[in-house]
Amino acid sequence: MSDSEKPPGFKVTDRRSFSENGATESGPAAQDPPAEPAEPRPLAAGAQADDNRAFPPADFSTFILSLGSSVLIHLGEIEPPGETAKRRDLPMAKHTIDLCRCCGRKPSPTSPQRRTSCWTVFSTICLRYVEVVKAGS
Repeated sequence: MSDSEKPPGFKVTDRRSFSENGATESGPAAQDPPAEPAEPRPLAAGAQADDNRAFPPADFSTFILSLGSSVLIHLGEIEPPGETAKRRDLPMAKHTIDLCRCCGRKPSPTSPQRRTSCWTVFSTICLRYVEVVKAGS
C-alpha cells in the first residue's frame, strides 16, 4: 500500500523534552509554558479554611448513617446541607436504599453489630420510603 492509499488516521507527535538517554532537548514540550495551578475551590457555606471541627470516625456505621441521611434528603424529609429548601427525588432515594441493602448482604461474621446497624437503618429508611410513596399517590 503506497502513502496515497493509506487510510486517514491520526498523527502522533513526540512532545517529550528529553531523549532516550535522558538528555534534555529543546522540543515542543520544553517550550510550552508550565501549566497554571488550578483555582482553589470555594469553601462550603459557613466553612473556614482552618476548620478544626471534630468529625465522627470514618467507619462502616458512619457510612451507613450517611446513606440513611442521603435517603432522607432525597425523600424531602430534611434539607440538603447548605440549602434551605427540601427537594424530593424518589428514584435517587430508591437507588440509595438499594446501595444500603447491598452493604447489608455481605456477610460479616466478625461484627454482628455492623450487620444490626445496617439493617436498622435499612428498615427505617425503607418504611419512610413506603410512607412517602403512599402519601404521594
